[in-house]
Amino acid sequence: MPKALSISGIVVAIVLVLVFGLDLALRFPFSRPSVAMDAGFCVAALILAYLSWTTLREIP
Repeated sequence: MPKALSISGIVVAIVLVLVFGLDLALRFPFSRPSVAMDAGFCVAALILAYLSWTTLREIP
């Protein structure tokens, strides 16, 4: 897996955490249709960021 894919995974994860974190905290982009959905997407984005980071560290 090239470094560009790992870095893009981290960028996507950061964007998702920002969007759904703002929705969870401020009801800004989506007017918070479901707290569980926002929390689930934040957790999934954090898992994506962790997996992308560990993969990036393993690439020589």
